[in-house]
Amino acid sequence: MYELERITVEVVSAIVCFILVRFMVKPFRLTGETRYLGLPLGFGILGVSYAFSALSYSPLSDYTVSGPVQLLVRAFAFFLLAVTYFFSKSERKPKLMWNITFGISVCTMTILMILANVFGQFLWINYQTARVFANIFNLICLVYVSIHALKSHMEQSDPTTLISPLGYVLLGIGQYSLLVWSVDASIFAFFGALALRLAGLAVFLFVSYRSFYSSERGRK
Repeated sequence: MYELERITVEVVSAIVCFILVRFMVKPFRLTGETRYLGLPLGFGILGVSYAFSALSYSPLSDYTVSGPVQLLVRAFAFFLLAVTYFFSKSERKPKLMWNITFGISVCTMTILMILANVFGQFLWINYQTARVFANIFNLICLVYVSIHALKSHMEQSDPTTLISPLGYVLLGIGQYSLLVWSVDASIFAFFGALALRLAGLAVFLFVSYRSFYSSERGRK
């Protein structure tokens, strides 16, 4: 039901995330510091999860496998964003800590992906429960990121990125709507979540383009 609309939203979301990666990878290219990889990697993996979702809604995919995989990939993306913000203001914490955390996260994610593919049919039995827990986990990550982003922008007010916390807030509310949908199967909550997600990604796209344009203009 509504497969075409779902696939369209997932494809658009994936494309926007991949465009955001192009903007967000710039600080890493300039400095070479791995702590700047968190945001582009987080949004890149988020885009991959949306691409998985689009594929899972199509007849080309076996949802008993792609369903659990897209849950894992999306949860990993939000976790990576939360970890990035955790380390972003921690000057005392060495880069080694970020590298270790990232390495452990990737290894854990890889193992879970293998398990999801090998035991996909078994995991499908508890998929509805897994989806609820994944939505709760994603919501916790987004609440943390939203609070951290708001604090950061209150301390260092940058006009070009002032509304970026709004993007995380919209994604968080959208995740809450998905949680409601997981519990009571409300179609309004589901499509409300998709609309909020697109609005949040649009905010990030606007902020990234504006920031990139301002920096390019500053060079001239």
